[in-house]
Amino acid sequence: MTHDLVTALGPLLTAEASAEAYASGAEPGDLEQAVWLRLLERVDSAGPQHDPQDWLRRAVRAEARRSRRTTRIERPYDGEPADDRGPDPEQIVLTAARHRALRDAVRRLPGRCPRLMTALLSPKDLTYREIAGELGISQGSLGPERSKCLGCLRRLLTPEVAAREVRG
Repeated sequence: MTHDLVTALGPLLTAEASAEAYASGAEPGDLEQAVWLRLLERVDSAGPQHDPQDWLRRAVRAEARRSRRTTRIERPYDGEPADDRGPDPEQIVLTAARHRALRDAVRRLPGRCPRLMTALLSPKDLTYREIAGELGISQGSLGPERSKCLGCLRRLLTPEVAAREVRG
């Protein structure tokens, strides 16, 4: 029943939507889609039971009126554009994921490396003297220790970075 109704009403709906679209300022396809939706919502209740063609014409006109009202009421946004100077949400999420992966890898480092790398990555921007004092090691051994820890970190992160590359 519903399939036959859709098949029978298709050409009439296309013609009615095309005729009403220009006056309402809507696209014919938008009107058609809205009427099909209305038909499918009401096919069992208040849909076209006795005179489907008349119901369809009334439905198209009602959707065209609704479209005209909406067009009259809606106004373009004249305010300031969105702040697009900062990173977009996708960049924020990707950066957070990279930071999480880095912190996880730092925690898996051996020996004093987790504390050293945490101090080096600290937002406080500590000097070598402050880091050496915090870790209880000489300032001169900080450079070689840092190199060793960075090498370990590089080895830990290489499989994760390689796995994320797109291959093809």
